[in-house]
Amino acid sequence: MPTEPMRTEAMPTAIRHDWTFQQVQALFAQPFNDLLFQAQSVHREHFDPNEVQISTLLSIKTGACPEDCKYCPQAGIYNTGLEKEKLLEIERVLVEAKAAKNNGATRFCMGAAWRSPSNKDMPQVIEMVKDVKALGLETCMTLGMLTDSQAQGLADAGLDYYNHNLDTSPEYYGEVITTRTYQDRLDTLGSVRNAGMKVCCGGIVGMGETTADRIGLLVQLANLPEHPESVPINMLVKVPGTPLENEAALEPFEFIRTIAVARIIMPLSHVRLSAGREDMNEQMQALAFHAGANSIFYGEKLLTTPNPAANKDMQLFDRLGIKPEQYYSHPDQETAMKAAIANAESDKHFYDAAS
Repeated sequence: MPTEPMRTEAMPTAIRHDWTFQQVQALFAQPFNDLLFQAQSVHREHFDPNEVQISTLLSIKTGACPEDCKYCPQAGIYNTGLEKEKLLEIERVLVEAKAAKNNGATRFCMGAAWRSPSNKDMPQVIEMVKDVKALGLETCMTLGMLTDSQAQGLADAGLDYYNHNLDTSPEYYGEVITTRTYQDRLDTLGSVRNAGMKVCCGGIVGMGETTADRIGLLVQLANLPEHPESVPINMLVKVPGTPLENEAALEPFEFIRTIAVARIIMPLSHVRLSAGREDMNEQMQALAFHAGANSIFYGEKLLTTPNPAANKDMQLFDRLGIKPEQYYSHPDQETAMKAAIANAESDKHFYDAAS
């Protein structure tokens, strides 16, 4: 007969915002099986272990960003061959949002390659939020840094989530980005929270950082005044033309450890298996779900970098017995997913977010 999982001192029974580096380091240092057992136990306390939240991401303005993030193909100072695009028309965005919903997504995310949005673009962005929201989808945007008034305008339009990643630890941050500070990022997160929106905030691993930096990132996230509702853990996508194109690959078990520790110290957050899935085999992705990842982006592109084809995602879900998490009450979502599995030639419905 199954017994109650044994609790250890390291397993949290309440939401905490006072994690020390040493405590999180001790989690990372556990034997791999013990770490995964703890992560899975925490996950089952708060989530259905066989549900994964599905999001789709569209680039609504591509390229020519003035920032110098060393991982990013959209930074204007790097020659990555990326074609620049102006802000998309609302009608184009709605076509993509409807396709995403028909294929099982419950959240539609829109990203723009800006340092921060200009006031002249805000009315069009706000209209996008309202129109996508009207389709019955959760909405998320990532537009760079926000002022308090811009954040409030997005909140008033009904934006559910705002994405603004910390990327890495405070100590390593300057090795990756010099055009904005860590505090700039924290200030934007504060503006988003003060406006009443939910936060999507995580980071990127595999950028040459140490395990200590990965621990430092997670400590920063877990000790925010409120945990991010979504925590994307991105594996670096090495894009030719960026300074990190030749960075050594992160050891896969180290990535899974990062997922598991994020799950343990942020029990109520959706931990998103995000960029880099194109380079992960199905076994690694399944292990990430076991470690507590319960959200993915699906579709052919994550802004400008590859993502596994949506049909492959759904076929993997089918084999693993995973179903899409519902947003409010949308019984058609699982039906749509099963139909897509049975109709693998329907790739034409999935967009290239960079086009």
